Order: sequence, then structure tokens, then C-alpha cells
Amino acid sequence: MSQTPPEERPGSTFTWNEDWLAAVVGLALIALVLVGAIPDRLVP
Repeated sequence: MSQTPPEERPGSTFTWNEDWLAAVVGLALIALVLVGAIPDRLVP
């Protein structure tokens, strides 16, 4: 994980760091495979 604290944004209680973005992208890819949008042969 990054040692630098996330930047503060006024009015925002949740900050998007690289860990959250990686988790969301991973879940989206799994969902696309499960619904058949990405063929199984493309996923190792």
C-alpha cells in the first residue's frame, strides 16, 4: 500500500485510492465474465 495519505477533499468522507479502484475493476471483470460479456477463453 502507498505510504502517502490520500488527499483531503472538503465534503467528501470517502476517498478513492488505488486499492479501492483495483477492487472495483476486479469485481467488474468477474461480473463481465459471469454474464458472458467476456469469453472464458480470454481469461487465463
